[in-house]
Amino acid sequence: MTRSRREVSQLLFGTLKHWMGSTHFLTKRLAHVGTEMSLHVLAYNLRRVIAILGIRKTMEAVRQVGA
Repeated sequence: MTRSRREVSQLLFGTLKHWMGSTHFLTKRLAHVGTEMSLHVLAYNLRRVIAILGIRKTMEAVRQVGA
């Protein structure tokens, strides 16, 4: 059971990184790799929001939050 879960999660991360245009981590050490993966996930989520709302509504929402 644990092995199949690990394979499913690795498939998800691999697919996400491949979709973002890279096939391996550019950094070493767990903390750095975690940061790199977090940036990939953030970029993925931002692209999804833009695809759903459009750039104008996304930028308007960002301005309202004050980011």
